Amino acid sequence: MSSILTNNSAMVALATLKDVNRGLNETQNRVSSGLQISSGKDNAAYFAISETMKGDSGMFKAINEGMTATKNSVATARLGAETVSDLAQQMVERIAFAQSDGVDKAAVQSELDALAENMQAAIDQATFNGDDLVSGAAAAVTVVTGISRAGGTFGTTTMSFNSVNLQAIQDALSAIDLTTSGNVAADLVTAEVELQNAISAATSLGVTENSLDGQMQFVESLTDTIDSGVSSMVDADMEQEAARLQAYQVQQQLATQSLSIANQAPQNILSLFR
Repeated sequence: MSSILTNNSAMVALATLKDVNRGLNETQNRVSSGLQISSGKDNAAYFAISETMKGDSGMFKAINEGMTATKNSVATARLGAETVSDLAQQMVERIAFAQSDGVDKAAVQSELDALAENMQAAIDQATFNGDDLVSGAAAAVTVVTGISRAGGTFGTTTMSFNSVNLQAIQDALSAIDLTTSGNVAADLVTAEVELQNAISAATSLGVTENSLDGQMQFVESLTDTIDSGVSSMVDADMEQEAARLQAYQVQQQLATQSLSIANQAPQNILSLFR
């Protein structure tokens, strides 16, 4: 049965063309954005997970920047502690030398005073961006090293380390005065104790710096892994999309031709009335 009021063939062809155009537009959007899932409409579960993980990745990157600043402060403090340790070693050697008979203790004291001044200068300069980890002003530091969602609860992970008191070492060594001391052997013991304190300070800061460096490398690798995981969830497969785009373009041409043919069907009815 043919009807001039209802063209079933044209309706089917039009519906097909609409479906093809819809698919073509979606494919073009994925090609232009590079995303397979760009909103909750595309895949609510994957979109929610990807947005959360993108936020985590951003926080990890910011935390890594913060740890970089802390590491620089620790590295500067470690350099100061190593310098103090070297100077303390020199002072121990000069005091040991002063125990010998006939040594000009005043001359040795002049050397000790110069070494003490150099030590104070090293302590004063062993700060990074005003962060003082060597004067004993801050006993402990807390450093945020990452975030955690263990057990479904958001929180931060931290590590702490102790600052050092190089100023106390300098004060004890600069108080030694061979020109007035009645017991150079006792002064040598004092100097040796402070040398060990300086060595311990440098070692402690070195361990902290190494720990921070290891955590930073882990966070960097973790961030790369998170970014890769998010990409595998939401990024479009460009090879697949390119093939799909070409297929939709061909289907669009065929559907358009089919609709044109279907629209011509009512014209054939006119021949029945001639």
